[in-house]
Amino acid sequence: MNSKSAEVEEKTSFDSLKLKDNLKSVFGYSQFRGIQEEIIASVMSGKNTFVIMPTGAGKSLCYQLPAVMMPGTAIVISPLIALMKNQVDQLNALEINAQVFNSTLSKTEAQRVKKNVIEGITKLLYVAPESLTKDTTVAFLQKANISFIAVDEAHCISEWGHDFRPEYRKIKSIIENIGNFPVIALTATATPKVQTDILKNLHIEDANVFKTSFNRPNLYYEVRPKINVKKELIKYLKSAKVKGKSGIIYCLSRKKVEEVCELLKVNDVKALPYHAGLDPQVRVRNQDAFLNEEADVIVATIAFGMGIDKPDVRFVIHYDAPKSLEGYYQETGRAGRDGIESDCIMFYSPNDILKLEKFNKDKSVTEKENARHLLQEIMDYATCGLCRRRQLLHYFGEYLDKEGGFNDNCTTPTEKFQIKEHALWVIKAILQTGERFPIEHIVDVLRGVENSYVKSYEHYKSEVYGIGKEIEKVDKEQEEAYWRSVIRQIMIFGYLEKDIDNFGVLRVSIKGHHYLENPYPLTLSRDHDFSKVTGEEEEKEIGNAPGTKAYDEMLFDLLKSERKRIAKEKGFPPYAIFQDFSLEEMATTYPTTREELAQINGVGMGKVDKFGKSFIALIAKYVEENEIETAAEVVVKSAVNKSKLKIFIIQQIDRKVDLDEIAESKNISMSDVIEEIEHICYSGTKLNLDYYINQIIEEDRQNDIYDYFMQAETDSIQVAMKELNDDDYTEEELRLMRVKFLSEIAN
Repeated sequence: MNSKSAEVEEKTSFDSLKLKDNLKSVFGYSQFRGIQEEIIASVMSGKNTFVIMPTGAGKSLCYQLPAVMMPGTAIVISPLIALMKNQVDQLNALEINAQVFNSTLSKTEAQRVKKNVIEGITKLLYVAPESLTKDTTVAFLQKANISFIAVDEAHCISEWGHDFRPEYRKIKSIIENIGNFPVIALTATATPKVQTDILKNLHIEDANVFKTSFNRPNLYYEVRPKINVKKELIKYLKSAKVKGKSGIIYCLSRKKVEEVCELLKVNDVKALPYHAGLDPQVRVRNQDAFLNEEADVIVATIAFGMGIDKPDVRFVIHYDAPKSLEGYYQETGRAGRDGIESDCIMFYSPNDILKLEKFNKDKSVTEKENARHLLQEIMDYATCGLCRRRQLLHYFGEYLDKEGGFNDNCTTPTEKFQIKEHALWVIKAILQTGERFPIEHIVDVLRGVENSYVKSYEHYKSEVYGIGKEIEKVDKEQEEAYWRSVIRQIMIFGYLEKDIDNFGVLRVSIKGHHYLENPYPLTLSRDHDFSKVTGEEEEKEIGNAPGTKAYDEMLFDLLKSERKRIAKEKGFPPYAIFQDFSLEEMATTYPTTREELAQINGVGMGKVDKFGKSFIALIAKYVEENEIETAAEVVVKSAVNKSKLKIFIIQQIDRKVDLDEIAESKNISMSDVIEEIEHICYSGTKLNLDYYINQIIEEDRQNDIYDYFMQAETDSIQVAMKELNDDDYTEEELRLMRVKFLSEIAN
């Protein structure tokens, strides 16, 4: 991109003091933020202007203030009806005449808006791109006195972007039909490739370009495995840190939005849904409730743009993986606009990517390929052990030469390792293949893969062909992921760069050429393996957790001691009495009755009858001695449909129906059935699975696994598989035997 200097000529059509007077008198601000004043000067000088500025940095003011001060009406093109309404409401509250012109208006309302614009009463007219394409709209705007055109969310114009909208491609030709006006294009999420595409498509290559850092230092980024996600979510929302505060939860589908919203409501979280399937009036009502703090949490689809301009959003949670890093950055950018620390949490599962890939199956070949690249970037971001801030900034063309901090990969880093030779192999592979290929092809060359591309370009003749297969300390099935990770990390370090003109193609940077001449060890980070989650990762507190635990540590220690005493007396391992997460919950909610204790996760009335008496007495005594007010606030209550499934499974097991038949009848996987059985078991219900286990596991193997759990310090399946790996037990066998063991001795 040929980025001009952001300086504006001294001879301008406005007075700088008057600019600041209006900033204070109209908008209430004493000072401009960052480079707002230079951008506004560019717009008011009649120059084409391109603004790349992160969410929350004050983009809107860059066209709102010029619109107020300049004669005529500014046309603001925005794809989000919700954002239009939000901004118009705010401007009207400041006594600025702003109107929307979109499909939500009645005929009478539309005529009134047109009249106000033509009479010069309206200062800003917000128009949806779909409305702009209508001949009647063009004819009406030709009669208006227009000051300039603002194209908000300009990344929608690029087919390489995460939110491509074909109608945005027509904007320039429509503007030319209306008249010759200066354009200000604005976006919060644009890679270098998308930035170039915006300038070309709007024909504003001569624009003054203003770009600020994409870094949002007050946002804490974290990616968590998608395990026990409902329990984790409720526990987080009930924590002192965010309880009663504003937040947004993004889900993949409308159905999931409704399901999660219902879960939050039954757990006393003030939540409302927001998706395209709701009536427009309901969406508006729910948005207003969120903005007016009548609801704490909005649960929304990823596909539907919310356009919420609320400064005090304390957390943004992606319940499902987003479609792209641009979308993720934009959605997380709705947190912490007031500069206060806020959490951005993604629950990640490879299954989410598979679901998103299915959504793309009916797209054109080009769209499908673009979507695949965007999903691969999300997978790489989620699994990479490198500083998340550094990854995000690199994606948007911004280089950070050190760890950025304030993210999970910095606070709890993965294992580090050093390479030198492997970095050289990568650089040589890119150079020897002519710097014309994407990461996938370079990985294939290094691994010696024989495919049509490798053969047609004769890359099997390269000296590095096959040099990266069967490398030390890397499993054969992990080779592809290993090389992909190495290439991605040395690219983020600046040794490689993406070719802006050729999507996905890698080139060697100047730094990379210097490295080739004078190599030295590079320290990389191991990737996360979300298929093998450790107990420590699973139990880690969500978000930027403070140093102290959410539960009462003194009571927790007393409960552990009591558990140990009972376990010794009964001859059981301690976890068979109550698991740590159950003790943590007890030390948070202080249950002092049988009914309250039964509500704790992993307890249930069965365990209350068997082990509860001494625990209730201990907690009641502790509460009295420390004058603690009790409130069972973090008990995760199940939605009704979940309870129905559990009852169905219990009934089928009582009738000795095979588990695979249960799975088939409910159209769920075998793993899901076993997971439900585990929840039932941990709640204290005794299940007899002998009829099924005896069919699939030999008696000697049953005895060995049973003996293992009796002696083990933890019931972790991952630990069990490591310690019993010589006997080649499957995960399913171990999970079923764990249920049998706990049912017989603990329930």
